[in-house]
Formats: sequence, structure tokens, C-alpha cells
Amino acid sequence: MKIIITTCLLFIYHNALLAQVNVQNSGILYIGSASDTFFVASSFTNTTGAALTNNGAFYVKQDISNGQASMAAGSGTLFLNGITAQSVNGTQSFKTYNLVTNNAAGITLNNNLSVSGTHNFVAGMITTAATPNYMIYEAGSSYSGSNDSRHVNGWVKKIGSTNFIFPVGSVTYERPVALINLSAAGEFNVRYSRTTPNRVSVYNPLVYVDSAEYWTINKISGSAAQVTMNWDNSKVSFPGFMLTDVKAASYDGTFWRSIGGVATGSTITTGSITSSSITAFNRNFTIGSTAYVLPIKIISFTAGRMNDYTKLNWVIGSELNVARYELQRSDDGINFYTISTQAAFNRNSTELYSYDDRKALNGTAFYRLKITDMATQINYSHIVTVSANATDKLFYVITNPVDTKIDLYASAAIKGMYNYSIANTGGQIVQSGTVDIKNAGTYTIYLRPYLAAGAYILIVQNETNRLQKMIIKK
Repeated sequence: MKIIITTCLLFIYHNALLAQVNVQNSGILYIGSASDTFFVASSFTNTTGAALTNNGAFYVKQDISNGQASMAAGSGTLFLNGITAQSVNGTQSFKTYNLVTNNAAGITLNNNLSVSGTHNFVAGMITTAATPNYMIYEAGSSYSGSNDSRHVNGWVKKIGSTNFIFPVGSVTYERPVALINLSAAGEFNVRYSRTTPNRVSVYNPLVYVDSAEYWTINKISGSAAQVTMNWDNSKVSFPGFMLTDVKAASYDGTFWRSIGGVATGSTITTGSITSSSITAFNRNFTIGSTAYVLPIKIISFTAGRMNDYTKLNWVIGSELNVARYELQRSDDGINFYTISTQAAFNRNSTELYSYDDRKALNGTAFYRLKITDMATQINYSHIVTVSANATDKLFYVITNPVDTKIDLYASAAIKGMYNYSIANTGGQIVQSGTVDIKNAGTYTIYLRPYLAAGAYILIVQNETNRLQKMIIKK
């Protein structure tokens, strides 16, 4: 059932009208003053030929739709405060003076929603459809209350000449960006996205751009402005740039180019940078660096001879901005060739990689890592060796990462009583004991149940032999 308003005029003065069913306005709906309330417990539709003016309090619990061209913003407040997901629909922008969004289930904009006064984020995300549709802030408007759980996931439009921080982000985090010092009134559209495209296409003096996030800023009208971007390592991992090297960057369709700026804050925690004044928009923006990130931390790089092959492991700490690893071998210690290529994870965490080299071994084989970063800079690891007779005194960890236990293989040549210790990366011993190697075979160290997932150093030793190994506990 619907309430259809078809009379010429419906005035609401100094009282409240409560509707428990869908409401359709096909005439004139006028909410007269701040003391007047119009409450729709279901959905509301403002048709093409209708006229709606809200100078009071207009509550809608479900969807709203507008077909009226040039709808008046009025001087009242629209409350979208449903308890199930709501949507804004129609063919013409739904306009209001003030707006309160208070729906933990979220609001989807399948049509533009325009605010001329103030917008109060109370609860829930606003998601814009990909058409695109916009959360519009008219000249002189403002908002308050946005945070990680309530902001705009999608497009925000701002009209006017004043500084403005766009309340954009992903579903998980608010990641705002600001336009400041506009030289003229203008209209700008902004959206936040993850995973920076074309991030290796950088132009001097830039050598890096942040690979994790970027903002699209389109200019519909206006002139120059400055862009202020920020980072927050507690939300999205930020590269280990030196603060003095940080610059604002924009993508011109071919290269990421520096647009200047001086950064403030700490690259370990939070900070921001404001670009130079620019006129070129309709492109993507992110944060870049004019110097290379500090070399990656190789926690360990080891080679061990099994019965008929060589097992190579390498552990990388705080891995970020690495393009790939090339494992290289040399049979003479001089000329190296690539035997395996592996792409990096780049999760800014400790990572374990391994490879089994099954090529025949005559004498000694030499191994190194060729590490290529996102800016195509190349670094090399130290060299490790394996000899053909290495199995005479074989002592190694069979599988790594581990779960509840560490399995060791020992040859008969190294039998004896051994002490072992397991330490965390801070050097604190978290478990210790003994291993009695009586014959060639497998020996097990059971891990204490309280050991958390992460990286540990295992040392097994006696007076004559020693095994030291980085262990990754799942």
C-alpha cells in the first residue's frame, strides 16, 4: 500500500505527520518550519512532476527516490536512519540542506545526494554506485563525524572555492585527501582506491611511488589548487621512505611525476604532504620518493645438501617494494646464471622462500640472490656454498615453516648429545633442551604450545658441531 500525495498542496505547519507505508509525492509537499516533522517509516518517492521543500525535519527509514528537476534544498534536515540497508534512487539529484546519515547497515547512492548545509555522519558507510553517482557537498557546505566506520566508499563531489577534506576511503578505513588554496571556485570529484597502477613508470626525480593506495581527482571546472595527501601505517602500510625524500606525485597517463611538496610527520607512523599549486587534474595522485628505500633485510640465506639435491632457503624481513628474486648458481664462483625466479609478496612482513636445486653437483656450487625492486634497482645477497661431500656431516631442518614440531635430520657422522635453544628475533630464549643423536635419522623437537606464529632462531650445538637456522612457525 502507498500513500500518494496528488493534491495541489500539502502544507505541514507546527505538527508531525507520521506515515507507516510507502509514500509517493505527486503534488506539492511543503514541510514548513524547523518545528515540523515528516516521518516516513517505509520508502519515499518524489515523482517527476512533484515539488518538495523541506524546511523542517524529514525522516525516511527506507529508500528514497527523486525525479523532480531542480529540487529545492530548503532549510531543513533529511534524516536517513533506517535499520536495514537504504538506497538513494531516481533520475534527479536528491537535495537537502542538512543531512544526518545514521544507518549502521549502510546507504547506497544510486543517484546523487546533495548537501548545502551540514552533513553529520552518525553511523554506517555511504557507498556510491559506479555509474558514477556522487555524495555532493555544495558551496559552503561541511560535514562532521566521519571515521573508519562511517565515510564515503566511492565518489565525493565538492563545489566552491574553500578548502575541503574529502571524506573518502575503503570499506575498512577512511583515507581522506584535501584540496586547499583554490585559486577560483570549481567543481572537483574524488575517489580513493587501493593498489597503485603503473607504479614502476616513474619520471626523474621520482624513483618510487607508494604501491598500496592512491586517489583519483577529477576537475570539472576551476583552476589551480594544492593537494594534501597523508599516510597512516596503522591502516595501510607505507614504504620506508626518508621523510626528506617524500614528494607528492601524479600520473599523467605515461609517468608518475613529482608535483613537489615538503612532507611532515614520520614515515614509520603518520604524516602528510601538500603538493605545489597545480592545474593538471583528471588523473591519479599518490605519494612518491626521490630516493630508494633502504635495502631489504635478508634475515637468512642458506643452502643445504640433501641426498641428491640442494635445498635453498631465504628469509626476508619487512619485505616491501620488491619486484622479484632471481636465485643464481655458479659452478666456478665467478660466472652466475639464474636457476629460479620468484615474485615477491610485498606484505611488509617476514617472508620465507625456498627452492630445490636438482642439478648434478660436482665439486662445489655457489649461490646468490639477485634482488630487483619496483624501481628496477638491483642488489645482490651474500654467496653461500655447497660441496659434493657435504652429506658426510649432514645436519638440517627437514621442513620449514613448522607447525607443532621441528624435525631434524642428522647423519651418523655427527652423533652425540646436543643442546638446543629457540630464540625470538629479539634474542630472548623461549625454549631450550637437549637432543641425543645416536644414529643417522630424524629427530624431533616438539614446540611449546604457547609459542606464537612468527620467526625464531634455532641453534643446535655441542663441542664439535653447530646448526643455526631461521624457523618460521605457522
